[in-house]
Amino acid sequence: MTATQFAPAAMPNSSDQQRAVDRVAEAAHRLNEAVQRAIAAGYSVELVRTSRHHDGAGNWGDQIVPTVRGGGQNGAA
Repeated sequence: MTATQFAPAAMPNSSDQQRAVDRVAEAAHRLNEAVQRAIAAGYSVELVRTSRHHDGAGNWGDQIVPTVRGGGQNGAA
């Protein structure tokens, strides 16, 4: 029987831009899951834009904070 040759798997060579997009997508996914868990626990959650970050080169992004209301308060947030 011949010995199997193992070699390290090649890692994807993502650009800095792709890594930045992937980080934002992952964070948004985690945030959405956290919102769902808070709702299941009886809270209402509203995400409010507090500022818009600009880099001076035409790129921008919204920054947010959560507003959380405890259980027992009915109605729209």
